[in-house]
Amino acid sequence: MNGQLRANIRPGLEVDIVLKQDQRTGKRTRGIVKDILTNSAQHPHGIKVRLTDGQVGRVQEIITQ
Repeated sequence: MNGQLRANIRPGLEVDIVLKQDQRTGKRTRGIVKDILTNSAQHPHGIKVRLTDGQVGRVQEIITQ
């Protein structure tokens, strides 16, 4: 599932994000959503979230088990 729609993302989900410093390379970081930082319903580069470990980035993919 992609991370461009805010409705798809909620705290506790496991996601892959791209950190600001990794935007050029596209390197992904996996973690659990703590807070949703984007207020709009959608964003073309992904909804911005804070992970439980404090890292902030844009959701590229929602991990489904």
